[in-house]
Amino acid sequence: MKLGCIADDLTGATDLALMLAREGLRTVQTIGVPGPDVDLSGADAVVVALKSRTIAATEAVALSLSAAEALRRAGAQHYFFKYCSTFDSTDEGNIGPVTEALLGFTGGNVTLACPAFPATGRTIYKGYLFVNGVPLHESSMKDHPLTPMRDANLVRVLQRQTKLSVGLVTFEDVEAGPDAIRAAFEREQKAGHQIVIVDALTDRHLRSIGASAADFPLITGGSGVAMGLPAAYRAGESVSRKAPADRFDAPGGREIILAGSCSSATNRQVEIAMERGVPAFRLDPTALASGTMTAATVLDWLSTQETGGPVLIYSTAKPEAVQEVQQQLGRMEAGEIVERTLAEIARSLPARGFTRLIVAGGETSGAVVNALGVRALTIGPEIDPGVPWTRTLAGTDLALALKSGNFGAPDFFLKAWGMLR
Repeated sequence: MKLGCIADDLTGATDLALMLAREGLRTVQTIGVPGPDVDLSGADAVVVALKSRTIAATEAVALSLSAAEALRRAGAQHYFFKYCSTFDSTDEGNIGPVTEALLGFTGGNVTLACPAFPATGRTIYKGYLFVNGVPLHESSMKDHPLTPMRDANLVRVLQRQTKLSVGLVTFEDVEAGPDAIRAAFEREQKAGHQIVIVDALTDRHLRSIGASAADFPLITGGSGVAMGLPAAYRAGESVSRKAPADRFDAPGGREIILAGSCSSATNRQVEIAMERGVPAFRLDPTALASGTMTAATVLDWLSTQETGGPVLIYSTAKPEAVQEVQQQLGRMEAGEIVERTLAEIARSLPARGFTRLIVAGGETSGAVVNALGVRALTIGPEIDPGVPWTRTLAGTDLALALKSGNFGAPDFFLKAWGMLR
């Protein structure tokens, strides 16, 4: 195994698995830490999807180290810690503490941190993270219900989370190519820095960064920085980039969308779907908390929907509405009650004929696949940058599109179905 990957949420894991598979590595994605009964032989890369982004930092570290141990037993030669391209975290973690722990586990002296993903508008310049040309702290991420991002300077953000010294490799070094980047890494390490933020504005930059850091025991970042790793790991071999398929074999059955994210992108996707006539049911967290709405309420509504097209169940809301609910229920409970309800609904879906699911939101996706008992996925075609169709490898036969809340075009909930055969 060339690369063992640990992702802090499910949609991020799928995004990374898509990137590695598209660049020529045989890739398997597991849901949770794989046990000895999960066959990983023959895989060039394994991506372990955790649900560790917003749990306590100590728990995130323990879970990540458990995943790293499993990957080491399976023969991983290098390690990759995947987090969101908007660097979702708080001043307590979890990116810094997990990076520290994994760097110690791998025995590395230095690692890089690069969440850039230009295809989705995430770029880094002089250490500042931009989202579609807007500094992170001015983007919709400033209102994220769990990890509001109020500082675009990633050196500062990460330094508040870790005891290790954080350095920076800027655009000028990256633009000059892999040799200049390697020299910059050496310079930063000599200066005492053990984690280095790296600028990136284009895919060419990401490929150069991957090539220059391929020998690192540990790399951290978004899926974009993994772009250059397959060619570097298989130097001298023929690495064929797979032309993305435009259709995907999927089980026959009904289609449903479960949207738990409150990101601006998912808000717009919900609006577009409803404007186009997709039947929709909105989950009200306060009604769920009081018991006046339950999963059974939603399932009763679902049984009345005889449409031949998709149906939508969503909790998506505008930032001001989210803040109001959080004030009433508490920041964590407001999100968890929706996740629990969507998980309960998901458990009943296969028996009702729903075998094709789009799930929006990293936390929501984790709750849903765990409820469905999904353990491993095969990667299909890309719907939009960072979001593929997947199909379960064992158990109930399902087609799943697990979407980060911030990803996807406005018509994502409509066009995705056309790729299923």
